[in-house]
Amino acid sequence: MRHPGTWMTIWDDRILEHIRADESGSVGDLTDKENIRVTNTHVSRRCKKLAEHGLLKPLGNGVYVITEEGEAYLDEEYDAESGAYLDAGEQNGPTVGGAESAQE
Repeated sequence: MRHPGTWMTIWDDRILEHIRADESGSVGDLTDKENIRVTNTHVSRRCKKLAEHGLLKPLGNGVYVITEEGEAYLDEEYDAESGAYLDAGEQNGPTVGGAESAQE
């Protein structure tokens, strides 16, 4: 299960999926995708928000690439709300800095 941030919308997952599949994506190209049914302005805003949270990296001229964190989010290994990678041994949440491991 993916761990989206409260700031995310359904379009964010679709944008990330397309950019990962195509290795990059421009706002115009993303708007032309059949399953993204919002305006250029909305896609541009969502890409900027994803970049602010480290899931996309802007290359300029409205073109974006997915980051390592964006890949990990799509692979269900990153919590976009906390901005933390999920601990492989922990099923219920993100790795929290400074948290002590469970003692036997």
